[in-house]
Amino acid sequence: MQDALVAAGVPPPEAAVAAEVLEWADLHGVSTHGIGRLKPIYIDRILAGILKPTAPFEVIVETETTAVVDGHGGLGLYIGPKCMDMCIEKAKKHGLAMVVTRNSTHYGAAGYYVDKAQEHGCIGITGTNARPSIAPTFGVQPMLGTNPITFGMPSDDPFPFILDCATSVNQRGKIEKYAREGKPTPPGQVVDRDGNVRTDTDGILKDLQTGYCSLAPLGGVGTDMGGYKGYGYATVVELLSSALCSGTTSPDLSGVDKATGNKKAMPLGHFFIAIDVERFLPVGEFKNNMGKFLRQLRESEKDPKGLGRIYTAG
Repeated sequence: MQDALVAAGVPPPEAAVAAEVLEWADLHGVSTHGIGRLKPIYIDRILAGILKPTAPFEVIVETETTAVVDGHGGLGLYIGPKCMDMCIEKAKKHGLAMVVTRNSTHYGAAGYYVDKAQEHGCIGITGTNARPSIAPTFGVQPMLGTNPITFGMPSDDPFPFILDCATSVNQRGKIEKYAREGKPTPPGQVVDRDGNVRTDTDGILKDLQTGYCSLAPLGGVGTDMGGYKGYGYATVVELLSSALCSGTTSPDLSGVDKATGNKKAMPLGHFFIAIDVERFLPVGEFKNNMGKFLRQLRESEKDPKGLGRIYTAG
């Protein structure tokens, strides 16, 4: 992956960081964000001229605990790690920190960033906006990205607690999987411009491309299953990814020039938060507290008709 990125014009040190982010995804079972995305999301966009292989990493505003970064359309797989490293360094010095970024691009699996934080004894939080996919509750126009909100915390388990979830009830990759399996999309996950709840998987994939269909937020279409909650969380991620850095919002991140139909850059925004656990209690005690409760969850009474085990995130 590093060699491919270098061949596309990415400087070797930046390509090494980017390849590490993609590798992390595949090694942690997040195959939707690993090597499978190297060509279509990164290499092809570089070759199409809508993603810069390298660009200035500009710190616009900085204090002891905060920073605003402009990525100037460069590789999000390099911009993101550099921002989280800055955030962790500030948090270890001052207790907690937040860095926001504008004019970045797709930064890979969000779990990578909070894993970096927890490895340094911090609680990590990150989120990013994305091309418009989610319709607001009672709406039918795609206005919000799948906008993940992600948390990572160290634990005395053999693995940390990492929760990396989109704020949509589903995402395009899962619907593509339904298509490969010849399955309908479960009801409540997709709505079209006429207000119809759609289940025709092949038609959904076609209409998602044109914006005629939208994904539902967590909770599904309408309010019966609490879809307004997912809509609210997606909006929080959007605001933290754009309003704090005067960045571009999801409706303008379609990647298509409406006047010409040509592909165009998608200047995404991200936010990163790191909290140094040692400012509250010894990190070993925190890890024990974490692991104790997570084990209680996994050891609680199982559904006799279920899978026979309970999972915790990470």
